[in-house]
Amino acid sequence: MTAEILRLVIVARDESPRVCQARAAIAEMLGDFPLTEVVATTVTDDWDIARVDADLVIVLGGDGAILRACRQMGQYQLPIIGVNLGRLGFLADLSPEEFLKSYTRIQNREYEVVEHLMFEAKITHPNGTCETYLGLNEIAVSATTTLQMIDVELAIDGESVATYSGDGLIISTPVGSTAHSLSAGGPILRQDLQAFVITPICPHTLTHRPVVDSANRMYTITVPEVSGGVTATIDGQIHRQVMDGDRIDLQRADTKFQIARLPDHRYYKTLHRKLGWAGQPRYQPPHAGMP
Repeated sequence: MTAEILRLVIVARDESPRVCQARAAIAEMLGDFPLTEVVATTVTDDWDIARVDADLVIVLGGDGAILRACRQMGQYQLPIIGVNLGRLGFLADLSPEEFLKSYTRIQNREYEVVEHLMFEAKITHPNGTCETYLGLNEIAVSATTTLQMIDVELAIDGESVATYSGDGLIISTPVGSTAHSLSAGGPILRQDLQAFVITPICPHTLTHRPVVDSANRMYTITVPEVSGGVTATIDGQIHRQVMDGDRIDLQRADTKFQIARLPDHRYYKTLHRKLGWAGQPRYQPPHAGMP
């Protein structure tokens, strides 16, 4: 039986020296694998997925680079492996050294493709025009300027939930639960759950707490008063000003994010490593005869 060629796209975060160095090292290593073909090499902002026929996408950067690559693929999602050149990296959880060490297994397709929830956010203006965006992490509706409290109204499937008075509101996917939502006090959700997390940002009413609800519902956000400036931010990368009378509807997208995981990847192992859940090191007394 003839082994199949693994077709790769290499997508870099940018052209900074550190990223270029990592890309060069990976390209040199891939030259030793005759059953690997690099069909395209680009940076995230220039990538046109419609022109690419590949089996796997290698993203060099951090989670932000993966978010950009995922959004640019749109409905044509390909499995992604992230090589972490950033900081925490919950999605890009392989270091360049780990990627190089593990590549034989990747070449042999010893990985599992896992699908995760994405969302579609539609902003409808009073004149009937709409803007639609695809997201993976979250949408945050917040005050444009600091030191300003806003009211954000939320309805789920047409039923009024609450008016959140504070700095704003976040609705995130399970993948996004370890991003902006976590920093605002939201819970961590296992990434394969089919749910959204509603997290208020610095709520003025102390009884407002994060809520988890089904991904099969429609979430509608409105802001009654936007005179001081309100911004809707998707995945920390798309920023749209919210105007008087705008309505934001968020629901599950038909498209699913695909990530390739190696066999030894474990969700809680990643949280343990990235969030420092090992606890504080205990004092160890010196051995006898040692100072």
